[in-house]
Amino acid sequence: MRYSRFNQEGFTLLELMIVVVILGILAAMAIPRFMAVTSKAKQSEAKLILKQIYSMERVNFEQFGEYWIPLGGTIANQANPFAFAEILVEVQNPARYEYVIVGTPMTFTATATANLDDDPTIDEWTIDEMGQLLVTAGKDDAAG
Repeated sequence: MRYSRFNQEGFTLLELMIVVVILGILAAMAIPRFMAVTSKAKQSEAKLILKQIYSMERVNFEQFGEYWIPLGGTIANQANPFAFAEILVEVQNPARYEYVIVGTPMTFTATATANLDDDPTIDEWTIDEMGQLLVTAGKDDAAG
């Protein structure tokens, strides 16, 4: 029985290599976008908890005429989720950020800090008594 070149089934090595190159190009385009989306999703934790801190600080100010400022150095995080229980703010597990509130009876600043992707850049968000939510750009391990 004779085999014809055109009757053979399957792919040539060249066709398979072209498919692999095309898949590599598509993956190279998709991975950075995926990383950006996951980073934004992780940052939503900080934004939500900082907004909750702001709301509860405003309630505390309306009730007592001053903002609640915890004892110096009190950090709310996954290991200490009830550090801000006095103003009814709880950090849920798993928490990626550490939260600190500093200020005076008439002002406060709440800060959320984390290293989300193990690079030198620290992700830091702040909110103040005016409700201004800001990200601190360019802060890194060497500066902090």
